[in-house]
Amino acid sequence: MKQVIHYTHCPVCGSSRLHEVLRAKDHTVSGETFPIAECSDCTLRFTQDVPDAASIAPYYQSDNYISHSDTEKGIVNRIYHLVRKATLTRKRKLVQQTTGLATGKLLEVGSGTGAFLREMKSQGWETTGLEPDAGARQIAKELHGLTLQETGLLYSLPPGSFDAITLWHVLEHVHDLSQYIEQLKMVLKPAGRLIVAVPNYTAADEKFYKEFWAAYDVPRHLYHFSPRSVQVLMERHGLKILAHRPMWFDSFYIAMLSSRYRTGRTSWLASFWNGLRSNGKALGDATRCSSVIYIIGK
Repeated sequence: MKQVIHYTHCPVCGSSRLHEVLRAKDHTVSGETFPIAECSDCTLRFTQDVPDAASIAPYYQSDNYISHSDTEKGIVNRIYHLVRKATLTRKRKLVQQTTGLATGKLLEVGSGTGAFLREMKSQGWETTGLEPDAGARQIAKELHGLTLQETGLLYSLPPGSFDAITLWHVLEHVHDLSQYIEQLKMVLKPAGRLIVAVPNYTAADEKFYKEFWAAYDVPRHLYHFSPRSVQVLMERHGLKILAHRPMWFDSFYIAMLSSRYRTGRTSWLASFWNGLRSNGKALGDATRCSSVIYIIGK
């Protein structure tokens, strides 16, 4: 039987000052509609009445869920793959730059089908990858020869093990947010870097698409972060945001999906324009980008 979670207090700051801001549809699997609430204090948004950790797996079972299936079906997913090839090198260089290391020990939480781990391993990094989906782990083994572990391994890793820990669009999926951050902090080396990329609902493309904004991705996205809410979350766990980096391609990909959700078809020209407009508003300020990378230290 499905169990659902209805928050009476903010999952980040604990405030009870919550209010519903919109309702969003699951366009990928179920077609269900979920309310999204916002905390008046830290500005976190979060999906209400989400399935608990034991019940949510069926909402990931779709050939269109690209991070688990690696599908190239459809024009949007083919574009995603082309862009991903270009961004893997950038991500690897970001890890090297922020840690100051050419090689080291990397933990990736939410490895999907293993493309980023393969990139890091090819450059001499000692890698550990955690992935909850068995199908994605199998694809990683078949495509890249990688053996990914179940995410429960996180809680048995020794303290101070990793120079870098990356979560590329993963934190918004984690049910036990507070405990997860504490564990990531524990396994990070004193001078290590935690690199977290999440969608940013304060970006201009969300203002345009509203409840059709694809990065809401209910109910799989449990939380919808603002830069302020990420800052509050990290500070509550004794961590510090050292820098922000933009993810410029995300606005275009999100706009393409959002336009399809809103009208039933992808409006290519309008999607490109809305992605470009969103990026334009983020020039000079990465915290206004559609997705933001947070560089975090102890």
